[in-house]
Amino acid sequence: MLIQILTLFPEMFDGPFNCSILKRAQEQNLVEFRYHNFRDFTTDKHRMVDDSPYGGGSGMVLKPEPIYRCLQAVKKDRPLAKTILMTPQGAVFDQKLARQLSAEEHLIFICGHYEGFDERIRQWADFELSIGDYVLTGGELAVMVVCDALVRLIPGALGSDESAVRDSFTGSLLDFPQYTRPVEFEGSAVPELLLSGHHAKIEAWRREQAIVRTAQRRPDLLKDANLTEAEQRFLMEKYNIKP
Repeated sequence: MLIQILTLFPEMFDGPFNCSILKRAQEQNLVEFRYHNFRDFTTDKHRMVDDSPYGGGSGMVLKPEPIYRCLQAVKKDRPLAKTILMTPQGAVFDQKLARQLSAEEHLIFICGHYEGFDERIRQWADFELSIGDYVLTGGELAVMVVCDALVRLIPGALGSDESAVRDSFTGSLLDFPQYTRPVEFEGSAVPELLLSGHHAKIEAWRREQAIVRTAQRRPDLLKDANLTEAEQRFLMEKYNIKP
């Protein structure tokens, strides 16, 4: 996968993208990141990428010309690349979108900054994406979040592909409780069932715990959880929740 990022601050990606899973995925040639500073595509001597908004108002707005020129250069050899504009007004990013994006061969992200961007920039994006209902200084941090979530879903990126299958939000359920050594610590012990070696019972317990945890913390997810009739009855009887 090739991921190209249009940003005013490419140096922001040096640390996060050179550690852990993202670093290993690059070393294994599963993903390649390229950064493009759209300030390099300005034509004036001051290399201006923003200007005051028409109609007045506070803050500065990103100009369309540098981003357009940068995007044209980036897409010259790959015109079908999917272009994503990071904005608080976009669709909210979730695990389903992460899976969809992880299957793409080429992605381009546009990072906004300052007060916002010229409205005409929207027409060059295939879709707009947000990581939540809050405002960041720029789109760089949001792109880091999205890239981390989607790269780990590329086959081979994790030590075990099963890890991604068991993640929270996969199947619309939160993850079940996890334990490791020691068996007992500070008076709290690992559930005996997990020590039994009975894999079928352990899987059933994990499924039940995932449903319980989701019901307690994120009941809104249960409507898409594909629960069995028995599991739906369990939720109705114990939590008065109808998925």
